[in-house]
Amino acid sequence: MSFTGYEAAKTYAYSIKGATQSKSMPPWPADPQYRRMAHEKLLSAQEIQDISDWVDAGMPSGDTTKAPAAPSPKTGSSILNANLKLKMPDYKVKTSNDEYRCFVLPTGLSADKFLTEIEVVPGNYSVVHHVLVFHDTSKVPLQLDSADPNPGYLGFGGTGSSTSKMIGVWVPGQDPFQMPPGMGIKLEKNGYIILQVHYPANIQDVTDSSKVYLKYSSSALREVGIAPALNHIAPSLQNGPLYIPANQKKDFTSKYTVPIDISIFAVAPHMHLIGQKIKAFGVVKPGDTNKFISIPQWDFHWQRTYTFTKVQKIPSGTVLWGNASYDNTSGNPLNPNKPPKAVSLGEATTDEMMLVYFWYTLYQNGDENMVLDTTQPKNLSHTNSFATHSIVGFPNPAGEIYHLRGVTNEKDRLNYQLFNVAGKLIPCSWKWNGEEVEFDIRNLAAGNYYLKISGIGFTKNMALIKL
Repeated sequence: MSFTGYEAAKTYAYSIKGATQSKSMPPWPADPQYRRMAHEKLLSAQEIQDISDWVDAGMPSGDTTKAPAAPSPKTGSSILNANLKLKMPDYKVKTSNDEYRCFVLPTGLSADKFLTEIEVVPGNYSVVHHVLVFHDTSKVPLQLDSADPNPGYLGFGGTGSSTSKMIGVWVPGQDPFQMPPGMGIKLEKNGYIILQVHYPANIQDVTDSSKVYLKYSSSALREVGIAPALNHIAPSLQNGPLYIPANQKKDFTSKYTVPIDISIFAVAPHMHLIGQKIKAFGVVKPGDTNKFISIPQWDFHWQRTYTFTKVQKIPSGTVLWGNASYDNTSGNPLNPNKPPKAVSLGEATTDEMMLVYFWYTLYQNGDENMVLDTTQPKNLSHTNSFATHSIVGFPNPAGEIYHLRGVTNEKDRLNYQLFNVAGKLIPCSWKWNGEEVEFDIRNLAAGNYYLKISGIGFTKNMALIKL
């Protein structure tokens, strides 16, 4: 879909209204009611209302002489004056299974540096699922690369080197990452950057040539580390192993006690397809809890690193906690197995994980006063109850049946109306199956629609794409 001008946006006006009111767009899975984050990709209540009012008014164009120029497609990096621009060799992806391939890129640094900004630019967004960036000074990655006849080498489970340290990550939606002032990740001289690229299953003859851009300081900075302090392995995992039998829902808890005073400034949770929700927090002492992040509706396709608005002091003895829930039943529309199969720990998309990464450094007096985002948080308060209603629609896009979960029963006194992008009411049939509402859309023409759900004191619009 193109939104680069008035005519293009007008075509999808009703879908835009539905997607913004349901908050499926822009994608920001972190719960702002739990904690406000830096650089939030959220619309304010007023912005959502403005879009709705514009659609309801017939999509007026306004004064077109004041329209800004159409944006240009992004090419290259957003980092200004990057010191290192490294490109992996062209690699033709041809795999029937999830493939994790590592590409070794020499830095050519003759002296130690401190990384302050990093950005990964996928060479082919259609096949790059995510990228982990590592730094290593050993020869192990080079040896593994030489032993593989293709560009790079298979790196399932890591780089294959015990001395590799993670310095960055890219997932869809991830912005260039910047360290706080005076902090950086140490890049030792004569080292290598390893890009571990995840290519999903069933890709044939598609070429990728991803790049990484790095900006560094030659001056010694406070050293930053990245660690999955909360993870799916004992002793962190409290009720493991991470195993979810078929047709079951399970919750897991992880724990880590911080041994020294540290400062943290970013967090990144990670699960796979049957993950439902994940939360991380720290208990300093009884009654003193630091909320880090909560994602109440996990979306495997929208993951990112979240930065705090201020650096957080984590005193020695603080207990970090992670809680995660999984749904391995047929009621989970993202379950990769139909019928469900037992799911255990692993790196394949069809396996599961429970990780919470933290970006940290040793604490210095005053760190907790370091502001990382001076932007005024947007006002998210709503007068309509749709902001907190838990109705979720799936799959989207849909081919035959579209489901609504969160409707408690068929007597919820809700009305359902389906509209096309022109705002025309489209007849639709639905039924209650005992757990959710099902819409039969097999006879709909392919295209974009929005579903209006209304009741007493309640209205919600949901975008729907028919395949």
